[in-house]
Amino acid sequence: MEVKNDNLKEVFSKAYDDFGDAIFRYCKFQTSNHELALDLTADTFTKTWEYLSSGKEVDNLRAFLYRVANNLIIDYRRKKKSDSLDAITEAGFDIKDENDEKIMHENAFEGKMAMEAVQKLDENYRDVLIMRFVEDMSVKEISKILNEKENNISVRIHRALEKLKNLLSENKEN
Repeated sequence: MEVKNDNLKEVFSKAYDDFGDAIFRYCKFQTSNHELALDLTADTFTKTWEYLSSGKEVDNLRAFLYRVANNLIIDYRRKKKSDSLDAITEAGFDIKDENDEKIMHENAFEGKMAMEAVQKLDENYRDVLIMRFVEDMSVKEISKILNEKENNISVRIHRALEKLKNLLSENKEN
C-alpha cells in the first residue's frame, strides 16, 4: 500500500483498521505486557502519522508500521533488559480445549516449553520467528522491516528453527 499525501487521512484510517490489531499482538508478544503493548501500538501509529503528515511517502505501509513498532520495542528493551516467561503466561497465552482436559494440559505444557525455548533464543532469532510464524509475514516484509537482505532473513529463520529444535530436544531429554 503506497501512501501519498493527497489521500493521507483515508489511507491512514484504513491502515489502522487493517493493521492495528496485528501491531498490538506483535507488541504484546514481544513485551508480554498488555498496557505496554497498547502504548507501543499507539506510539507506532502516532509516529507513522507524524512521518506521513510531514510530507514523506511510504511504499509499503504494513512493513513501515512493523519497522516503527520494532524500533520502539528495541528502545523499550534497551531501557529494560529483563524479559520473563512468567509475564508471557500471565498475559494470557494459554491453550484451551473444552472437550478434553488432558489434551488441554498437554498442549499447555508443550506451549510453555515452546515459549521457554523461544525466550532462550537470541533476540535476532526470536524476532524473525515471531514475525514469520506468529505475525505470518513474508521474508520480503521482514527484510524491509529489519532493513536487511532477504537472503540474510531466510538464513536467520532457518538457523533460528534449528536452534529452537535443539532446545526443544534438550528439554524433552531432561
